Amino acid sequence: MRKAGRIVALTIERLVESVRAGMTTMDLDRLAERIIRKEGAVPSFKGYRGFPGTICTSLNEQIVHGIPGERRLIPGDVLKLDVGCIWEGYHGDSAVTVFVGGAPSEVAEKLARVTEEALEAGIAQLRAGGRLSDVGHAVQQVAEGAGFTCVREYAGHGVGRALHEDPQVPNYGEPDRGPVIKPGLVVAIEPMVNVGDWKTRVLADHWTVVTRDGSLSAHFEHTIAVTDEGTEVLTARPAA
Repeated sequence: MRKAGRIVALTIERLVESVRAGMTTMDLDRLAERIIRKEGAVPSFKGYRGFPGTICTSLNEQIVHGIPGERRLIPGDVLKLDVGCIWEGYHGDSAVTVFVGGAPSEVAEKLARVTEEALEAGIAQLRAGGRLSDVGHAVQQVAEGAGFTCVREYAGHGVGRALHEDPQVPNYGEPDRGPVIKPGLVVAIEPMVNVGDWKTRVLADHWTVVTRDGSLSAHFEHTIAVTDEGTEVLTARPAA
């Protein structure tokens, strides 16, 4: 799983470096597939329950599961890149939010910063002996404390031989509830944070999830292992 995580991290690094106004989301998808396959891995998402892309590319009010296509990036776009791969039967899964061209709006910059801080707060609560709900509570406190909302209809999840495994890891809730965290647990923590309301809807493509009120959304995700020595972020990037 460390190897799968490193390949995902490498792919995200290359994608972030390549994002330019004028390119299409399919350009990024093709690049991601080349990188993943060159490293000897297989995309996790392609064909998963019929999903057609190698990665998810979600823009602005799109929260997650955006399908890559011919839509061109324009300056000011808030782009979420979600990447997964399989190495020798095990998955890695990670996501980032990036800005297309120039300086982002003040609210977009704050939203992305707070969402990443919420992820870090959640990771800090993922420790042996704690309760799984401590993670979501920490995420919620950071996001709502900054005036934003946490998506409730989608959650983090266990990761292993399947892309999505138990347990679910919601991004909200009361602390000190749910399963006790034990060494050996590997989960993806993924705050999805909105400027407006937390409610969502799915577009006619049956995949793309958007904010119901059309407000901006940001998404960050890491795959993390709980070990006897502590936690290890398997999808960590050098600059992250």
